[in-house]
Order: sequence, then C-alpha cells, then structure tokens
Amino acid sequence: MATSLGANTYNRQNWEDADFPILCQTCLGENPYIRMSKEKYGKECKICARPFTVFRWCPGTRMRFKKTEVCQTCSKMKNVCQTCLLDLEYGLPIQVRDTGLDIKDDVPKSDVNKEYYTQNAEREIGNSDGTRPVGLLGKAPSSSEMLLKLARTTPYYKRNRPHICSFWVKGECKRGEECPYRHEKPTDPDDPLADQNIKDRYYGINDPVADKLLKRASTMPRLDTPEDKTITTLYVGGMGDTISDAELRNHFYQFGEIRTTTIVQRQQCAFIQFATRQAAELAAEKSFNKLIINGRRLTVKWGRSQAARGKEAYQDGVSEMGTRLDPVPGLPGGNSPPPPALEEDAPTNYFNLDPGTSPNVMNISLPPPPGINPPPPGFGAPMFHMGSMGPPPPMGMRPPGHIHYPSQDPQRMGAHAARHGD
Repeated sequence: MATSLGANTYNRQNWEDADFPILCQTCLGENPYIRMSKEKYGKECKICARPFTVFRWCPGTRMRFKKTEVCQTCSKMKNVCQTCLLDLEYGLPIQVRDTGLDIKDDVPKSDVNKEYYTQNAEREIGNSDGTRPVGLLGKAPSSSEMLLKLARTTPYYKRNRPHICSFWVKGECKRGEECPYRHEKPTDPDDPLADQNIKDRYYGINDPVADKLLKRASTMPRLDTPEDKTITTLYVGGMGDTISDAELRNHFYQFGEIRTTTIVQRQQCAFIQFATRQAAELAAEKSFNKLIINGRRLTVKWGRSQAARGKEAYQDGVSEMGTRLDPVPGLPGGNSPPPPALEEDAPTNYFNLDPGTSPNVMNISLPPPPGINPPPPGFGAPMFHMGSMGPPPPMGMRPPGHIHYPSQDPQRMGAHAARHGD
C-alpha cells in the first residue's frame, strides 16, 4: 500500500530519517565544499513509495540542482546512487552489472510484495555493518572482466549540466546569457536514449543506456588463447622509445618466470617469453587492454609458433616483425614456367653459343684482378682452343668486352695451326 505525506501515517515507524545521502562522485560534484538542504520526509521514494529524507544541492557552477530520488533502503539493496541509480562501484546501470556478474535479482513490483520484500531487506541490512550490498549482489563474485572494461574510472560531470531551455528552442527566451538553462539543439526524439525511466533502470529492464553498453561489450576485442600449448610468448606493441627492458620485466615478472625479453626498437615492439604456459596465460588475461607503462597504453597479443609464422610470411609476403615486404622490381612473377627437365641426351652448351654457328676458334681468357698488371707477352694464361684452329675473328665479330692486343696475336708470335691427327 502506498503511503503519502498527508494525514495518512500508516507504517510511519518505517519512514526513513537519514543524516547524509548515498551518492556517487559524479552526482556529488567536484567542489568539496557544497551547501546541501535537508527536508525530513520530504518526498516519497519512487521505488517503494515510502516517505524519506530528501537532500538537495548544486554540484557546481553552471550546473543544475540535484536531489535524491529513492530512499536509502532501496539504494543499499541494489548498491546504487540515490540520484542517478548507477552502480557505486563501476558507475554502470544495474542491468549491465547484473549481466556481467551473471545474477538475476528480481524485486517485486506489487505493493504488498514490495513492502514485505523491503522489510526483510531492512532487517538484513540492520544485521550487517551497512557497508556491503545485501541479497544476491552480496553473494556475487567480486569482479568481472566485462565490467572492468566498461567501468567508468573518472567522474563524468557533464551529466550535471542544466536541461535545455524550452523557450530557446521556441525562439522566445529573452534572458540571454543569464538563462540558467542550456541554449543547445535538443537531441533527436526518436533516439532511444531520449526516453529513460528511473524505474526501468532500477529494475534492470528496458534500459536504453544498458542496451548501448551491452552492445559495445559484445563488439569489444577479445584475446583468444592459441591451441598450440608450446606457445609461451606474448607480443607487446606500441612501446615507443621510452619503455625499457627493465620496465617490461617489472610488470610481467609478477605472473611467472620470464625466460627471455626481446625488444625490437625499429618496430617499437617486444616479445616476452615465459617459462610456463600457465604464466603466459595469466599475463595475457591480466594485461590485455589494461597494460599502461609510462602513460602509454600497450597492445598485448599472443605470439605465433615458428612454423605458422614462416608459413604465413611466405604466403602473405610479411616479415617476422609484421611489416609487409614489397616485391623486388625486375624479378619474374610467381607464375613463371619451371626450368626444363634435364635429359641425358641433351647437348651440353656451357657457353650459351648459338647452335647454328660454326665451331670456330674462340679465345676465352679472364681479365686479371684489379690492382695486378697484365702478364707480359708470351706468358699469359693458356687459351682454350675449340674446334679447328683458324685466323682470329675480325674486330667486328669478336665478343663484346674482349680487348685485342696485337702484340699478343698467336700468329704474330710464330704459332702454327695444329694439324689434324697430332
């Protein structure tokens, strides 16, 4: 049965009389010195409909006045702020928190069941120290990986801004800069975030903010553990030039024994190899999307086995460090024909001569190494004679690059052609 502040004083002994509200840092504001008004039994709780002590304050300059919306009993049952109804530990909606902790705490919605449930919760809160949540939330695990990723670690004071001036939207506001409301374009009325209900947020159903955060959590990257149990190496990227080997070891040694640490300054990355697979898995779980050293957020991934890395590099043209290799100009493509098969009867042509030319005499001599003078005439390197000896070819018919010295001509030095049969 709903009660009111009027003549009806039914169950008045359960009305709330508090000295200070239960608020989050965002609703309280950044100013440590605020003036807060207190009105005893000033309003009914929007959840249990019982009168409670209402607190009203301004969180800062150019901010709107805020007040408590639910009683402290309802706040302690869900561990939420009395004003924004967001979780006090993570700063997230109740629906997101219950999904991350895998709990389902259904609060009755009918008047009689709601009153009975609230009285039992007050009895349980009275038996405890009052600093810990009760019910299923008190028995839930302490943390969740999804909640740690979505949690808001700093206050979001923009949530305390004034509402949009309805007169300015109509073009009728005459107060100008003295207007305490915002002169901004309103959001799209079809936007789901424009329709929020305080009861839906408390019960954890049909909350558009929670739906948005859950969709974001479903698309967040995950670090899958490789099936190859021999991989004990983690890749750390985005290091820059300021992170040293000692700083990496100071962070990763807490997870287990480190075998080697390799830093590649050119690629600004490092490879941490652990002695055991269990230590590598623990380090990957605790460091993925959480590793910050010297103000830089580092990327943590699993390393790859040597066989898989070499195979992928061969197929994709990528080096071991992850850089793509450009093809060398002038080389034949991957579809070049294979070399011809060797046959025993195929003629051997070691000098790439044209088969149609006659086997005349061809003098083949190697030039002397640089820095050594050529030998004197008559003491040069022996010449290879192919076929029948004959006069040397004219200058125009000699191979390119061959230098003819007249003083070294065999015929000028008295040499005679070899006879057949000698």
